[in-house]
Amino acid sequence: MRRETMTPKERWLAVLARQTPDRVPMDYWATPEFSAKLIRHLGFSRKSEAALTAMLSRGERVPGRLNEGRLALRRALAYLHVDFVVHVGPRYTGPRLPPDTDVFGCVYREVDYGTGTYSEVVGHPLARYESVEEIEANYRWPSPDWYDYRGILDQIKGWEDYPVQGGGSEPFLIYKNLRGQEQAMIDLVEHPDIVHYCLDKLFDLAYADTERVLDAIPGKVTYCYVAEDMGGQTNLMFSKKHIRAFLLPRMKRIIDLAHQSGAYAFHHDDGNCRAILPDLIEAGIDVLNPIQWRCEGMAREGLKADFGAKLVFHGAVDNQQTLPFGGTQEVREEVADNLRILGERGGYILAPCHNIQPNTPPENVVTMYEAGYEHGWM
Repeated sequence: MRRETMTPKERWLAVLARQTPDRVPMDYWATPEFSAKLIRHLGFSRKSEAALTAMLSRGERVPGRLNEGRLALRRALAYLHVDFVVHVGPRYTGPRLPPDTDVFGCVYREVDYGTGTYSEVVGHPLARYESVEEIEANYRWPSPDWYDYRGILDQIKGWEDYPVQGGGSEPFLIYKNLRGQEQAMIDLVEHPDIVHYCLDKLFDLAYADTERVLDAIPGKVTYCYVAEDMGGQTNLMFSKKHIRAFLLPRMKRIIDLAHQSGAYAFHHDDGNCRAILPDLIEAGIDVLNPIQWRCEGMAREGLKADFGAKLVFHGAVDNQQTLPFGGTQEVREEVADNLRILGERGGYILAPCHNIQPNTPPENVVTMYEAGYEHGWM
């Protein structure tokens, strides 16, 4: 039987630095409901199931000592040899927020889809404004001083052998919440001044947050999460012209900040984002997630051939068809294909291509990690 010679963090860093790890690292993304299901399936702390679901559904971060639910999940993942990531961030200490409202003033409602719930934005605080002047006169932007960064070091104590995610940005997602999905897209053409103004504010906030996280634990952040969903199921959701005008220069600020601090830039971009990948590489991204290879234009062979020398691929185990609806043999075959195609000459981290949904059989997820552990040795 093979023996591991690296910690999860060392394994990630080897792949990110284009060196050879002992085996391919494996990561985990899932909804709270599935995490509770996996804990129950593996027999880790039945008592913690309700606590885990409640905590993660509220989007809580738990600084310092972990509660029972989070600890049970980490134990379950360690049992499966998953090189999971420790997420760190500040504690909110700003003005008291109204119920179901975030720091930007967006109002949320829990929507039940049968096997779980998602928080959907139903109140868009900037939707009624038609000029920058109106926003300036009526809206207060959050301040980075509303957060306490002193507890971040405690969040990694005892987990020093695992990779750490801290800081980053996803401002256009927030912009869509502020203005409404449809209006945000219209703004790109009809109100570019509002888009530029708001994105400057949002990126400035993300930059300050990232800088303070990196300063709180210098040299300990593995990567910053620099995300924007630009890809749809068949192509980009908006034009390269608009991406280049509104997003890429601002994203590059965060990427450069990460690199200056010795961290990598992890880029999340759903769907078919192939057309903008050369621009993203030029901006400095290091990792591409989630690799939804069933989407048009995202074939794994082409991605590896065209971009494998410059990108580390993360994800690629399909959770639209294979994980929820396939059998264990299909899961094994897909893991083998990913290791063969994306893992050729290194540069691959095995993971689901997005959050595993509650309708997924836990047997399929266990099979994914068992197959990765069995066949991922270098």
